[in-house]
Order: sequence, then C-alpha cells, then structure tokens
Amino acid sequence: MSVLPKTDVLCIGNAIVDILAHVDDQFLIDQDCPKGAMNLVDAARSAALYDALPPAIERSGGSAANTAAGIASFGGACRFIGKVHDDQLGRVFTHDMRAVGVAYDTVPVSAGLPTATSMIAITPDHQRTMNTFLGACTLLTEGDIIEAHVADAGIVYIEGYLWDSPSMKAAVERAITLAKAHGRKVAMTLSDSFCVDRFKDEFRALVEGPVDIVFANADELTSLYDTAGDLDAAIDAIRDRVDLAAITRSEHGSVLVAGDQRHDIAAAPVAVKDTTDAGDLYAAGVLFGLSRGYALPRCGQLGSLAAAEVVSHVGARPDVRLSDFALETDSA
Repeated sequence: MSVLPKTDVLCIGNAIVDILAHVDDQFLIDQDCPKGAMNLVDAARSAALYDALPPAIERSGGSAANTAAGIASFGGACRFIGKVHDDQLGRVFTHDMRAVGVAYDTVPVSAGLPTATSMIAITPDHQRTMNTFLGACTLLTEGDIIEAHVADAGIVYIEGYLWDSPSMKAAVERAITLAKAHGRKVAMTLSDSFCVDRFKDEFRALVEGPVDIVFANADELTSLYDTAGDLDAAIDAIRDRVDLAAITRSEHGSVLVAGDQRHDIAAAPVAVKDTTDAGDLYAAGVLFGLSRGYALPRCGQLGSLAAAEVVSHVGARPDVRLSDFALETDSA
C-alpha cells in the first residue's frame, strides 16, 4: 500500500543557466538558427553565439526546473533532480533553486563538462529560439534517482529533452519504474516538436504505457500523431491513452482532455514581452492544482495565470509569488 506523499511534485530535467537577449530576425538568419526551435549545440558553437549576442540577461532555467520553481511559487512542495558542475554557474543555479523553495540536492560533478547554458534569442514577435549546450546535464545517471525521493512525490514530472542523452534517458526510465512501483502518477512534457520528431516512436510508447499526464503544445501533439496540423484529430488520438492531456495553444488558451471530458481554457490577458518557457509555467499551475485536488477547469486557469505572468517579462521564472498573483486576479 502506498503512503501519502510528502512532496507534491518531483521534477526531473536539465539544469541550465539561460542567457537571454533581444535580437532581430536577421540575427537568426545570419547565425543559421531555426526560429522557435530548441537547437542542441556544442561548446564551441555556444561560445560563438554568446560572442555574437547583444547585451544579455543571465537567469537559471531548464524546462522542468522552471516548472518546479513555478510550483514552489504557488506554495507547493517540490523537488528537482538535474545535474550541474561545481562551477560558478552551477552554484548560481543551485542557489536560485533553493532560494525559491525547491528542494535540490543532486550531487554536482567536479570535473569534466561545465554547467549547461542556453543562448536564447528573443525576436520582436516575442518568439524565443534556444541554442542549448547540455554540458553537465548529460552526466545525470540512474544513481542520481533516489528511490525515497520518488516514493515521497505525488507526481513525477519529466521533460522530453532528457531523451537527448542515453545516460539521462536511463535515469528517467528508473524514475518511471520506481514511480509505478510506489503507485505514483507520471507526468511528461513533450518539450518541443523537433524533440518529438527525434523520438516519436518512444514518446508514443510512453504515452500509451506508463505516462498518466501529458503536456504539449499544438505543434508537438499533432507531430506526435502525424495529424498534419489537425489538433482535434490529435486530441482524439490521445484522449483515451492518458488520464489527462493538457494542450497549450498560445494566445488561444489551452485544452484539458480527460477521457470524454474536454475543457477549453481561455488565455489570461497579458502584454507579452517574452514567450520563453510559458509552457513550463502553465504546467506548474496545472500540476499544483492537481496536487490540491482542484477541478480541471481551475487547474487550467492556474496554468493560464502562471503562463501570463512569465510572458509579461523577460525570463522563464515568476517575478512575483504566484500564490499572491492568483489571489489578486481572482479578486479583480
């Protein structure tokens, strides 16, 4: 028999320091960066992009790490697992996670690859293009997945980007196995349509197997099921395969699907400055709501509120306490 969890959500993902800069579309053309994608780069390419960027802002990031920060901002109990180097950026990342209330104690590496960085170019249409050097992230192993941490979590949340390294993938597979053994829910974000294209068969197997909750945007979901951009067809394909599918549609809001239930959630009004990782904060709101047993429409509303807050400024994490922000918007 499983016991009640001590942690609402355990997030597992890449521990990255984001370097964000505003650019024009010509910059992406000159640097041969596919717009809107997450492009994996090596250390030399990352350094060259850094040199080419205009003045930038450095902030801790990483998809699941941002979701963890969002859950903590709502007042949830959250833990993060992800690998950094014991270098300056690694220490910054560790400080930032703990400062927002996320339990983070993955042992850093002391040699070899440095802490991961992502050069994020923000164009005038608020689209973000990521160029990510995974660095020490790829050194995450099965040994970093502590069984007690998995057993203590109500939901184990993983990011699709982890499939880009065999070592990280093995760590996630161990986490999924332990979560199921302890009767915990497994949630997954598909991360990026290019990521879906790289691992489509494996992602479909996960969705049709151990994954209970899926987060995706419209492009990712239609890519997963090869529905040629037909979102309704993709929703029909997934609705009976998971307990819940949460699909974001940018300014058109989101859709929550659970079996025969469908809830269309409006986007919260906001002046957009940067769409960086809006989906990560949307996931934070939904996961926090699920951990509290809220009805699905309320979970979706919290997701929309969190996404609206994070796109109102540059950077992938909230600038205000989301618990206060949700109360303020409820009373407005």
